[in-house]
Amino acid sequence: MNRRHGAVALSAAALTISVALAGCGSSSSGGASGDAGGDANTLTVAYQRTSQFTQLDAVLKKAKTEYEAANQGKTVTLMPIEAEQDQYFTKLALMNRSASTAPDVIYEDSFQVRSDAAAGYLAPIDEQLAKWTDWSQFDETAKQAGLGDDGKTYGVSMGTDTRALYYNKTLFAQAGLPTEWQPKTWDDVLSAARTIKAKLPDVTPFNIYAGKSTGEGTSMQGFEMLLYGTDSTLYDTSSQKWVTGSKGFKDSLNFYQTVYGEKLGPGLDLALDATVGSRVSTELLPQGKLAIALDGSWLPGQWIKGDNAWPEWEKTIGFAPMPTQNGQEPGATSMSGGWLLSVGANAPDKQAAVDFIGVALNRENSLKYYTENSQIAVRKDVAEDPEYLDYNPSFKFFSSLVPVTNFRPATPDYSQISGNIQVAVESVATGAATPEAAAEAYDQGLLGIVGQDKTQAE
Repeated sequence: MNRRHGAVALSAAALTISVALAGCGSSSSGGASGDAGGDANTLTVAYQRTSQFTQLDAVLKKAKTEYEAANQGKTVTLMPIEAEQDQYFTKLALMNRSASTAPDVIYEDSFQVRSDAAAGYLAPIDEQLAKWTDWSQFDETAKQAGLGDDGKTYGVSMGTDTRALYYNKTLFAQAGLPTEWQPKTWDDVLSAARTIKAKLPDVTPFNIYAGKSTGEGTSMQGFEMLLYGTDSTLYDTSSQKWVTGSKGFKDSLNFYQTVYGEKLGPGLDLALDATVGSRVSTELLPQGKLAIALDGSWLPGQWIKGDNAWPEWEKTIGFAPMPTQNGQEPGATSMSGGWLLSVGANAPDKQAAVDFIGVALNRENSLKYYTENSQIAVRKDVAEDPEYLDYNPSFKFFSSLVPVTNFRPATPDYSQISGNIQVAVESVATGAATPEAAAEAYDQGLLGIVGQDKTQAE
């Protein structure tokens, strides 16, 4: 493994911008084992694990050993949920419905903190965090990721991320495209994909997530990466209203229609499969079967070591910011999110749960997680650590996107609206609806979710 020096230079200011977290979308696949709840001497920890996403599993196993060694009589039961993102949310929600199955420590997507806190699934932990000396190491805006509507803290941030275009330099060279590719508009992206299709017919030109089964991968990592590169927005923060009749919304759906209508994307059997995210990172990119992927900053983490190691990735993969629609300012766009460790509302010993989180997210374990999962650090002591800075040559590029990044609306109803976006995108990708019809259906669905008084026409 090669490590480049000075791979990332995250200043405190950059971190402050970076961590207005609103939820991340990685991936995972199947079912949890064990029973949660009830025993004050046993901590149950529910989290996501897949063939692609094993880094958290490794950190939590290490933390379990360390916590149990330091707390005689306490036992940590790890409950990995083998599921892709939306299935993970569903299975976690089912666990949280009963005090007997609700976990004590929960791997929580930050965009769901407010809704889960309001639903009574999470416990406020400000009192316990006040006793944790490491809490001062977390960037102040990182702390906002765990805030509920009541201003209380419901989780501890595990890092943040950005998103951009990955492209295969070898395939680009074979197709006669520049290996130092930096598209300036959406048309530049589509033009490159069309060239790949014409010159390399056995290669999938471009992947942008498009199915309901990929959940936030579709709404945030796909659609919103387009929408926030237009002159429109999803939610007007000044009026606190959702936008209807948006030109950018329709333009973004038109982009999908072009990709899937011209067969520039993967076949629908793959595009609508819940495992497409894992397959992109573990099969299609490493095997040279995909030329361009719109994806998250965490992918290189699995290529550096482990079961999905890909030693050639540094020479093979190039990175490019996702351009705005027509090259308008700021020229590029990204989306950022993040996950947290939270405490379940039914945890019998909330101090013990926070103590475990303190072990899992101490300096040593945070360094392990940030590096191996390609996270932008939110602990100030790790962000300045040469071992972190030198670990992954992609850190510098993905951290450079912080000034142009965007965050999902951190509202309790966002998850329903995200589902509404996924329906619109899939209907266009499959050819079941035109962009205009899908946008109209989205607007009607939005009105049903939030009501007329919480919407405004563009």
